[in-house]
Amino acid sequence: MKSALLVSLRQSVIHCWQQMLAEGIGTFILVFAGTGAVMVNNLSGFAVTHVGISFVFGAVVTALIYSIGHLSGAHFNPAVTLAFWTSGFFPKRRVLPYILAQSVGAIAASALLLVSLGPIANLGATLPLNGNWLQSLVLETVLTFILMFVIFGSGLDRRAYIGFAGLAIGLTVGLEALFMGPITGASMNPARSLGPALVGGIWQHHWVYWVAPILGAQLAMMVYRQLSNEFLDFKE
Repeated sequence: MKSALLVSLRQSVIHCWQQMLAEGIGTFILVFAGTGAVMVNNLSGFAVTHVGISFVFGAVVTALIYSIGHLSGAHFNPAVTLAFWTSGFFPKRRVLPYILAQSVGAIAASALLLVSLGPIANLGATLPLNGNWLQSLVLETVLTFILMFVIFGSGLDRRAYIGFAGLAIGLTVGLEALFMGPITGASMNPARSLGPALVGGIWQHHWVYWVAPILGAQLAMMVYRQLSNEFLDFKE
């Protein structure tokens, strides 16, 4: 069973290594820029500011969607990949390779930041305010629901205005980081949280940043499925 799984994974990697590379690079850039802004803000006496950090996250997501979207679909997020799969818009055989590439990209970014800037600001790790994991679990679920809902509506639904998906999604990320970042870290992305956690050894309530984004993205998928007549409207 285990060997069959490894063979299947190996075949999937061979067939989609270019997409994996794009996902890994994209996630690397996202984590390097976003959590790097958090660290530089601390090093510079908070010159970047929370508003600036939120802008960096939103801007880098926008840039990556427009530059890599045509290569891999620009997921950069395991929760997004899983939601695309369960909605029927992404093949099962590529789910694990994509998540692996995203995780490796995020870890590499955090490792480079640690070497370059040192162990500053917990490497931008996402942690619940005052250790309130339940609060962060609820809020991260809602934040990811909103993000995934926007992704479906602007990026997949063919009835949406063409060419604005990157801007809509980037603005959503920046907006949510702006108003909820101080409470939960506004991760919405297990890979984004994994990089700093693994490299920095900061595992407190880390499970929240896997469970909540995946749950929120799946809820968005179920709601948008109802709004689009089982996704049949996507073909219009």
